[in-house]
Amino acid sequence: MSRRLRLLLTALAMAALLWLLFAAAERALALAQRFLALPTWLQWTLGGILAIFAAAGLSVLWWLLRPRRKRRPMPVPDRGSLEQRIGQLHERGADIGTLTAELGELDRRRASARVYVALFGEISTGKSSLIRALAPHAQVASDARGGTTRAIGHYDGSLPDGRTLVLADVPGSREAGGEAHETLAREEALRAHAVVYLCAGDLNRSQVDELRWLADFGKPLLLVLNKTDQWSSTELDQLLARLRRHARGVASAVLAISAGGSERYQRQLADGSTESVERQRKPAIEPLLQALERLTAPGAAGLEDLRENAVLAGLHQRTGTLEAQTRAEEAERIVRKYARRAIVGALAAVAPGSDLVIQGVLATGLTRALAELYGVKVSEVQIEDFVQQARLTLRTGSSIVLAVAGNAMKAFPGLGTLGGGVLHAFAYALIFDSMGRALAASLAERQSLDQHDAGERLKELLADAGGTRLRQLAALTMDAVRERAD
Repeated sequence: MSRRLRLLLTALAMAALLWLLFAAAERALALAQRFLALPTWLQWTLGGILAIFAAAGLSVLWWLLRPRRKRRPMPVPDRGSLEQRIGQLHERGADIGTLTAELGELDRRRASARVYVALFGEISTGKSSLIRALAPHAQVASDARGGTTRAIGHYDGSLPDGRTLVLADVPGSREAGGEAHETLAREEALRAHAVVYLCAGDLNRSQVDELRWLADFGKPLLLVLNKTDQWSSTELDQLLARLRRHARGVASAVLAISAGGSERYQRQLADGSTESVERQRKPAIEPLLQALERLTAPGAAGLEDLRENAVLAGLHQRTGTLEAQTRAEEAERIVRKYARRAIVGALAAVAPGSDLVIQGVLATGLTRALAELYGVKVSEVQIEDFVQQARLTLRTGSSIVLAVAGNAMKAFPGLGTLGGGVLHAFAYALIFDSMGRALAASLAERQSLDQHDAGERLKELLADAGGTRLRQLAALTMDAVRERAD
């Protein structure tokens, strides 16, 4: 194209643009004049409607163009502080075998300098078949019915560039009765340097949650659609588009493969009958091999920091869960100890009102012990206020406490015939058990002495006539009565 022709086309384009701008300005002025000629009430009505549409349009535009927030990785603790917490759990008598074993496995894999890739996904997505395709010489069981992987298996696979990978075949999620298998799969996924998330169609809600869970730990991640030979080209394009929307900001790439594996079909025989036949499909996994080459190019040393962070973050969560369980068990022992003391105090009280003095001291001790267990700093004034509030709650709900205690005594042979002293003692056992449980639950959740929250929980527990808890308190009361009689 000559220079003169380019200049001519540019001049024509500028003239057309100026004409459009002039026409738009003229039209806007005409509309403004017509708008100003309208009655005042109609101007306000149309102006309000236009303002609403403009605000809605700007909101939609902002939602489409706003910068996407990066996913926040899981908090990674310092290994020294994590080992210190595990040591404290050991001192409390908790079983820390799995936690220390995880740290040992972390060190072992670092020393091996090998790249681990975990195949993760729901049951029947073809993980075992993909292992067979990536590691042809491995002895991997697979079945068209799915669910053949019940434990973690490690197999050596090779890439086109000659590097080797350790492929981890993990149990499928959403398997019937497979909660333990899912835990194994998630833990192994955190141990791996990279994860291949396998699916056989569009992702459901639980699969999207699993994918985001892996991304939250900073795992290098590939989302791979398997069994593509069952889709037409149009269906496959639409499905990949939906998967890319799910994986935006989560997975490094979205791929389509066919892992092969076995399939069953009905074959027509010469006599007119049919038989079920199982055959092997040829795998087509070249896109995955290329993606794995790119993803694992830094090698074990380059990917180790991300892997270690994921393992330590997972251990942080597991340690926190064990800490909560251990504290709950210790809280149960503390509550039981003070409930027993309350029973003994109620049986020993002889002067009118002396039991209130005894139980007030015990309530203060129970509050202080539970606050210390959960690491909540409380002043003497806070403790006194909470105990006073508990007394007011018991005064207003004394009839409920006695009714629950009386019905419970009738339910246990021999307990209801021992007189009002036993009823009195059992009522205090119920009171202290309820107060201790309510306070422990509130401290665990709020990490502070929230009198209102603990008081509401106390009211619910006092009115709870659950058979198991009352049976335990009745047994505790009878043991105290027998010891006092002896």
